Amino acid sequence: MMRISKDPAQRKQEIIETAMRLFYEKGYEKTSISDIAKEMQVAQGLFYRYFPSKEILFETAIEQYARKQVAQMTSILNTSHKTLLQIVEQMPTFIEAEQEDSYMKKIFHGAGSQEIHMRLSMSICSKMQPIVEQLLQDANERGETQISDPEAAASFCVYGQLGILLDQSIPREERVRRIKKFLTEVLRKFQK
Repeated sequence: MMRISKDPAQRKQEIIETAMRLFYEKGYEKTSISDIAKEMQVAQGLFYRYFPSKEILFETAIEQYARKQVAQMTSILNTSHKTLLQIVEQMPTFIEAEQEDSYMKKIFHGAGSQEIHMRLSMSICSKMQPIVEQLLQDANERGETQISDPEAAASFCVYGQLGILLDQSIPREERVRRIKKFLTEVLRKFQK
């Protein structure tokens, strides 16, 4: 049998994708490292070359998915000619950015995945907080706002959304509308 050598980044991604599919199909607890290696038709040691444990693999998948979500949400920030209020009005939220269909999405947003979804949400928030803080500082420097503590305001704006975003009793569009309306009202109070 001829050994197939792949680029390490490609192999690592292949392991993540295979694992996430198996986690979805069999459940995280019922999927072993052996199952992942067998599905990929590779030696179990290959898995350990990239991930010291199943838990580290899962954390890596959460972080990867969180980075993807943040990239989608911040895509609007590449246009510097917009005011902070325009950015908020056009900014996609977590739930708007989660439109693709993948095993990761199914695991993070499926039935019974509240704990996993919360871990993902916290990872996204930790990545968004410094971005929002910089936006608030920039708005202050442009004379657009007077926010005395951009760090605290950014934390409140980012982490404060979770209560509404995670409330499945409120229709999706209503959650988005309420968050944007609230953030817009708050920002107007800090305008010069």
